[in-house]
Parts: sequence; structure tokens; C-alpha cells
Amino acid sequence: MKQAIRKAVTLLSVYYAYMLEYRAEMILWVLSGALPIILMGVWIQAAQGGKFGLTPVDFARYFLTVFVVRQITVVWVVWEFEKDVVEGKLSPKLLQPLDPVWHHIAAHVSERITRIPFALLLIALFFLLYPQAFWLPNLSQLLLFTLAVTLAFILRFAIQYTFALFAFWTERASALESFWFLFFLFFSGMIAPLDVFPESVRAIVLFTPFPYLIDFPASLLVGLPVDVGRGFLSILGWILIFVGGNRLLWRAGLKRYSGMGA
Repeated sequence: MKQAIRKAVTLLSVYYAYMLEYRAEMILWVLSGALPIILMGVWIQAAQGGKFGLTPVDFARYFLTVFVVRQITVVWVVWEFEKDVVEGKLSPKLLQPLDPVWHHIAAHVSERITRIPFALLLIALFFLLYPQAFWLPNLSQLLLFTLAVTLAFILRFAIQYTFALFAFWTERASALESFWFLFFLFFSGMIAPLDVFPESVRAIVLFTPFPYLIDFPASLLVGLPVDVGRGFLSILGWILIFVGGNRLLWRAGLKRYSGMGA
């Protein structure tokens, strides 16, 4: 256990130092996730004249929370892993007594820590410009949100890392992520809360992993009605499905990778 902790601390400290070298670019990375803030303005205007069941303040709080969720759950492992396979950089990592996935996990966690100060500044600026949307979630909301957004990150990482493993068979594994992102964009709750979807569409989408990546944790923090038990069971189920598929692809992919002389 002590050895595992030392390895984790070492990886995190190394990748945190690496991320600090790009702290100037981090501002651009944070701003690149500002699409929910833009959409918030559209939905606030629509709510003033439409009947959506949500007030303009509800939309403001929801999309601000979506921005926060996106900052925590953003993943890019498919592009990194694809590059490692195509350029042969995976080979030296396979010689280490450590699964290469832990390098990517450490990089993602370290990047979150580096990103937090810039995200907090934007959140403070948002409340300064739109003070009527300010609210303080209660303790249960914060705890449920923390758990949900952590599981959402794990699920998002598992999904994208599973797509990344197709790099063993194709040089454009990232194309799978791009195709998946189209559905993610519309059904995750990033463009609109699931509450404004038609009931028939919402019933189908809830059987997919998409709403549990953004809409579910965001709704928990804002206080929108959501089936908490079903949400957590669904997200855990999808994590198990993708992690299981990931391990099968990893074993099959390694055989193909070594077969190419790597």
C-alpha cells in the first residue's frame, strides 16, 4: 500500500509540475469550455417568453453548473493514446511496472488542480455580473454533486479510453470520439436541460450514458427534480460496462501491437 501511495504521489507531482509549465495556456483551455455560458444567454431569453417549467434564474444556475461539470470532467486521453501508439511511444511505457493508463489518469487529475483557480475566477465574475443567480447549495446537494461529478469523470474517462484502444487497429481512433461527441453534445444536457426535452425522448435518453455525464450532476447541485437512486445505479452500471470492455480491448490490442514488432 505504501509503495502504491508513493507511486501515486510521484506521478501526480510530476504531472502537476508539467501542467504548471502550461498555466498560460490553461486560461484558453478553461475558456474553451465556456459554451454553456453562451447557451445560458439564449435559454434565459427563451425562458422569458416561453413555457419551459424553468425560470431564467434556473437556467442561469443550471448552465453555470454545466460549466463547472465540464471543467471537472473534460478528457483528452484518446488523442494522447493514439499518438503514443502511432509514434511508438507506448513501447517504453509498457516496460515499466505500471499500467500506462495511470500516466493518463495522473495527467488528468493534475490538470484539474491547475485549472481550478481560473475556473473559480470565471465563476466569481459570473456572479458579479448576474448576482440574482447566486445561491448556496445545502450540504446534501454538495455531497451528492461531488460524488456524481467524480463518477461522471470516471465514466467519461472510461468511455474515451475505450475508444482510444481502437488505435491498435486504426490510426484514427479519435474519429470515434468525434462521432460520439455529436450525440454527447445533444443528449448530455450541455445544450439544454433534459427537463425541456419531450417526455418520449427523455425516456429513451435516460437508458444511455449521456445524461449522467452532465445533466445528472448539474441537476443535483441546482436542485432540479431527478431520480437520485436510478442516476447513481445507471452511472455505476455504465462504468462497469466500459471498464470491462476496455480491459478486453486492452488484452487483444497488446497482442496486435506486439505483433507489429513494437
